[in-house]
Amino acid sequence: MSKFFNSIYKGLEPYTPGEQPQDKKYVKLNTNESPFPPAPGVIAAVNAREAEDLRLYSDPELKPLKAQLSETMGVETSNVFVGNGSDECLNYAFMAFGEDGFAFPDITYSFYKVIANLNQITMDIKALKPDYTVDVNDYLGDKLPDGTYTGIGKSIVIANPNAPTGIAIGLSDIARICEANADHVVIIDEAYVDFAEDGTSAVELIPKYDNLLVTQTFSKSRSMAGARVGFAIGSEAIIQDMETLRNSNNPYNVNRISMKCAVEALKDTDYFNKNCNLIRENRKYTKLALEQMGFRVLDSQTNFLFAESDKVKGADLYSALKDRGVLVRHFNDPKITNFNRITIGSKDEMDILLKTIREII
Repeated sequence: MSKFFNSIYKGLEPYTPGEQPQDKKYVKLNTNESPFPPAPGVIAAVNAREAEDLRLYSDPELKPLKAQLSETMGVETSNVFVGNGSDECLNYAFMAFGEDGFAFPDITYSFYKVIANLNQITMDIKALKPDYTVDVNDYLGDKLPDGTYTGIGKSIVIANPNAPTGIAIGLSDIARICEANADHVVIIDEAYVDFAEDGTSAVELIPKYDNLLVTQTFSKSRSMAGARVGFAIGSEAIIQDMETLRNSNNPYNVNRISMKCAVEALKDTDYFNKNCNLIRENRKYTKLALEQMGFRVLDSQTNFLFAESDKVKGADLYSALKDRGVLVRHFNDPKITNFNRITIGSKDEMDILLKTIREII
């Protein structure tokens, strides 16, 4: 680093994205991207006219996309925030609501820790249970004689379903956390919610809890990871707080083409539902096949599986797969180092993965 770098950032450890190697062609099952192209309307939206209009700024109020999100999610436009990927939504939320700190699980989306450090926010990191589920009681505080809870005195972020475990908590647990922490914001990060068996979003709880903020993304189920579009749903007051920060930092945060593509993606519900169902089918197929090979596979509600075997170490399996042209994601955290996270791709891709694992073990 240079001698000019601000000293408050010298200890910052940046987020490490999944590998994007260019040395050869891989079966890429490491970054939870969709194996399917975007909806036909999305592809059609990237046309010459839109390219010509790139000379003009995008709509800073994001009106077309907010209107479509309002219709799709069943909320008012004043309840919608749009970001350059859901990571930007999360960053603004940490900035806006992190004065007293943030609590989140120890095994979860590693970007939370990066955002907290970037914004000089204190962290209260809660351990998952031995079965890798979130211990809801850790986020309630002390129980009072009347049966209510004191809360934990800080904001909370929980990925639901969680990553990299893939395990979800129910809406009743989310409601308990919101009720116990009425004086702080509770963020439910739903990057993978569309792949859950019931697909139920915490957005339906927002009319009841004005401290609830739900984030989602177009990167996974909408096949638009490269477009960088995410959104958050919350009370009008919470959304206005985030808009204040956005307009003070990057008012043209979503480009014209990405915005139009996102609108078209939301309109094609048939294509969206078809792809989500295919991912669920391929997930079930792959989980069963791995279990038949002796793997322990956690109960995923996402577009990935988290699996370990007593026949091969996690790091060794990751390396052996990569050598044979199949990429998965391995984490060095001692608590999960024997696991690998496997993105659910097409049926053909999963067959290649399974055949390769059989050869290795």
